Amino acid sequence: MAKGDVLEGVFAINKPLGMSSAQVIRDCQSHFQHSATFKPLLEQDRANRANESWSEKRRRSKAKQGIRVKMGHGGTLDPLATGVLILGVGKGTKALPRFLGCTKTYETVVLFGASTDTYDRVGRLIKKGPYGEITRPAVEKAMESFRGKYRQMPPLYSALKMEGKPLYEYAREGKPIPREIETREVDVSELELVEWYDPGTHDHRWPTDEADLTEKNLVDSVWRVAKRQAASDEEPRVFTPEQEEQESQALAQYQTTKRAAEESFDSLVHEDLKSPKRRKVEEIEQAEEPMMSGALGKLPRKFKGKGSDLIPTPPAPNTPPPWEGKGPPAAKIRMTVTSGFYVRSFCHDLGEKLGSGAMMAELCRTRQGQFSLDGERCMEYDDLDKGEDVWGPQIDSMLGAWSKENGGSTHRPNPPARVQSSPGTQQPEGTEEKPDSKTSQGDSAQAEASLVGA
Repeated sequence: MAKGDVLEGVFAINKPLGMSSAQVIRDCQSHFQHSATFKPLLEQDRANRANESWSEKRRRSKAKQGIRVKMGHGGTLDPLATGVLILGVGKGTKALPRFLGCTKTYETVVLFGASTDTYDRVGRLIKKGPYGEITRPAVEKAMESFRGKYRQMPPLYSALKMEGKPLYEYAREGKPIPREIETREVDVSELELVEWYDPGTHDHRWPTDEADLTEKNLVDSVWRVAKRQAASDEEPRVFTPEQEEQESQALAQYQTTKRAAEESFDSLVHEDLKSPKRRKVEEIEQAEEPMMSGALGKLPRKFKGKGSDLIPTPPAPNTPPPWEGKGPPAAKIRMTVTSGFYVRSFCHDLGEKLGSGAMMAELCRTRQGQFSLDGERCMEYDDLDKGEDVWGPQIDSMLGAWSKENGGSTHRPNPPARVQSSPGTQQPEGTEEKPDSKTSQGDSAQAEASLVGA
């Protein structure tokens, strides 16, 4: 594209293991903020900001005072997951909600023989089960019940509430759960066992951290309720309008809590602009002309944010395993699913189906909508550190293609005439672009996708 064009749109990046989705956005912003590639976009934003009325400026929160490359994502990935993370830039953030309902393809490694409270290898061990009879034919037969449409139960370790109280609180107080646990209909269009790992041929491990007896009993009591509900032949209970409203609020709270779970690892999802260190950085950014990475000087200083390295390092291959003998088998399974599908629930439920236990050891999202891991619209995260000479042409190509396909166009900014305004002065109609209330400039989009695979 021509030099000086404003680049906006949607592209994908291969999220690395152990990093939060919010940290990926911050790292991209760190490189984009001081680049020639996005200088026209920032100049356009400065021109629009200069044309704002006094009242608009006053309403802007302190967190949005600085000019930054506005970004968001079209569906978060847990730190344990890798693969396609869809990112929106500028006005492209408004297109992110369309990816909430698209199909996704995942590859996951299921490790058999044990279950954890989080249904994955970084949780705490809840129970161990027999695995001597788990073979590839047995797993493939058990997988048949997960194809097509069925009702899936979300991970029960979550803070999913019923009538304002988390499920575990009922168990802790010795009270019965007041009604059925909400399930959701999912559709698995493709489900294939692509690789089988016999006992002793893989390096996947159960966690060594084991829950105490009290927690095991609490979790098990909730699981028993879920099993009875799943095994029941009765039709799902019809909710009253009040119960439906409560359920909707509970599910909304669940999504919020799941996002907060990522933020609990990552305390910088919303940066504290009031800290002295952050104020100093903002003052430098405002006082100096941004330096172009890979063009007019040094690359942005590389450091690891607190959203990095959130997953414990896997044990070395020579580390003694937490079992005797060769241990359990494992399997890599590929699936194409609808939005709202929990891969970790599938792994857990598959282990229960086999009369044992299972957990999600690895997860990779290989496709979301039209973006695939091996496609031209998905860049490698490591390319960011190679400089703008490497990532710049890729971003230019990806956002240019998006703009052409979606009826947009890149353009050189034409700053509007500055309007001098004072308190009480009305801004002329049509001369301003109001901030997008769903996407922040410094952080990820608030319009987040359902946490599939989380």
